[in-house]
Amino acid sequence: MPNIDRSKNLPLIGIDIISISRIQKIAQKYGDHFLERFLSKDEIALTHHRPQSIAGFWAAKEACAKAIGTGIGRELGFLDILITKDSYARPLLTLQPNKLTYFNLHHFSLSITHDCGFAIAAVIAQ
Repeated sequence: MPNIDRSKNLPLIGIDIISISRIQKIAQKYGDHFLERFLSKDEIALTHHRPQSIAGFWAAKEACAKAIGTGIGRELGFLDILITKDSYARPLLTLQPNKLTYFNLHHFSLSITHDCGFAIAAVIAQ
C-alpha cells in the first residue's frame, strides 16, 4: 500500500499544466504510437485528435497521479487512469478497479481548461 495518509479521510488534490504546442509537436512526430502510450483507444476517440484535448487529458492524468502522491511510475501508470465524458461532455476520471482498491479511493472530480496555449487540469480524489 502506498504511503497515503487516509486516516482523516481528507480529499487529495493534484494540478498540472502543459503547453499545448509541446504535446502537438510530439503527437505530430510520433502519431498514434505516442497517444497509445498514455491514452486508451476510447480516450483517443474522445480527443478527436485535437491537440488541446490531448494536452488536457495528459494534464488530467498527471494531476491525478499528483493527487494520489505517486506520480506516474511503477505504482500508477497512465493507462491505469481512465477518462470518459458524461452526457453533457464533462470529463470524468476514475482508475482501473484494481488501482481503486490498491489506493483505497472511491471518487474523483476533474476539471480541465485550455487558455493562452496551455492545458490545465485539477483533480480531487477521495
